[in-house]
Amino acid sequence: MRRYEALTWDHPRGYNALAAAAARLDPQRDGLAIDWDKQPLEGFESHPIEDLCRRYDLVVLDHPHIGEAVAAGCLTPLEDVFGSEAIAELESATIGPCLASYRFGGKHWALPLDAATQVMASRPDLLESGVPVTWEEVAVLSRETGRVALSLAGPHAILSYLSAATAFGEPPAERDPDVLVSAETGKAVFELLADLASRSPKSVYDNNPIGILGHMAAHDDVALCPLIYGYVNYAAPKSGHAIRFSDAPRAARGGRPGSTLGGTGIGVSRRCEMSPELKQHLLWLMGEEAQREFIPFHDGQPSRRTAWQDDRVNAARGDFYRGTAATLEAAYVRPRHAGYIAFQTKASAYLRQAFAEREAPARAVETIQKLYEESRPAKGGER
Repeated sequence: MRRYEALTWDHPRGYNALAAAAARLDPQRDGLAIDWDKQPLEGFESHPIEDLCRRYDLVVLDHPHIGEAVAAGCLTPLEDVFGSEAIAELESATIGPCLASYRFGGKHWALPLDAATQVMASRPDLLESGVPVTWEEVAVLSRETGRVALSLAGPHAILSYLSAATAFGEPPAERDPDVLVSAETGKAVFELLADLASRSPKSVYDNNPIGILGHMAAHDDVALCPLIYGYVNYAAPKSGHAIRFSDAPRAARGGRPGSTLGGTGIGVSRRCEMSPELKQHLLWLMGEEAQREFIPFHDGQPSRRTAWQDDRVNAARGDFYRGTAATLEAAYVRPRHAGYIAFQTKASAYLRQAFAEREAPARAVETIQKLYEESRPAKGGER
């Protein structure tokens, strides 16, 4: 019997399903035991992945850490564990770019445990004219009510910038990996977000997504957050107001919903001695039964497309999945080069300062571009 040490993030969505699945294991019968530890959300977003892989066999991580993990050589490619055929089958079954986001250097480095992206969160009971669809409609609602909040804490300021640029027709660094966003698009995005930030309710200005959603469920001063990572438990809460989750804003009706992919994957560290039993358990977590029948009913957000389309899964969660599936399918995947996480942290801190000090848009875009350039390898790097 082998016992494995594993790490995830401290929230019901990140922990409960994994812990419940591990609790189903009988060491004598299954030859396997998994102990899941938790770290705070902020640690999950910023803690060096190399350090975590030294201490744990399995590590739940965010795809922007992949470049650093590959550079450090601390993860095992999934192809070496499960084989290319199994990974190809998983790719076809996974919604949006959730598995593709873990591909780097020609290999995949994490199993898509949890699917999430930035979507729109609202309190329909507080919206007289319904949920907005476009960024212009969001801006009008903000001016008329003062109850539109931006998610700006931690890395989320720059993530909102990337998402809005995607909606405006320029997914960052895709046309030219050396240019994050063009001056024209960057200026339009900065002006939009700065305008919204000037009226964003102070009660949630420093809150992470969990804090904003919890506040929305309990208070009436925030009616809408146009870009926030979806948490299914707030769609059908045990107490407080239910939050409605809808597709992210578009530049125009019928356009692409601009959103930056989130979610998590399970990485296998180099220290892990993979057993047939652990391999079988991980494949079960990714399979149809667990994704439709187990994970959604243990506070998780599955990554299989069939689960997002399932009537029973949606009925239990206020149509959270159907209401945001189009956004997830079209989600933007961030750069993943070693150095990106540091850029994300610096750019978000700068944007918050720039909003507060009413920085000139052109100068703000130039500063963000410079921070991005400084984060990249000297000869460019793979996304």
